[in-house]
Amino acid sequence: MTAPAKDEGCPIGRTRVSRKNQVTLPVAALRAAHVEPGDAVRVEVVGDGIFRLVRERDPLDELIGSAPGLAAATDLDRLRDEWAR
Repeated sequence: MTAPAKDEGCPIGRTRVSRKNQVTLPVAALRAAHVEPGDAVRVEVVGDGIFRLVRERDPLDELIGSAPGLAAATDLDRLRDEWAR
């Protein structure tokens, strides 16, 4: 009997669920998925014993800094000072 072929594009690792319901993910899998410490992930249940972790990104992150000169044109520093009051 032959072992099933591994999908070379998908790092495979093993882990266990701890008594505190914690799971440590293999570093190779995190790197391959471009997930870094501090990233927010959403857990989706796909089926019996099957979970999917989906990194959540704030859509505004891609826009921040994309409009040079906007802060000066709208006097954002003055507005921020008003918020502090």
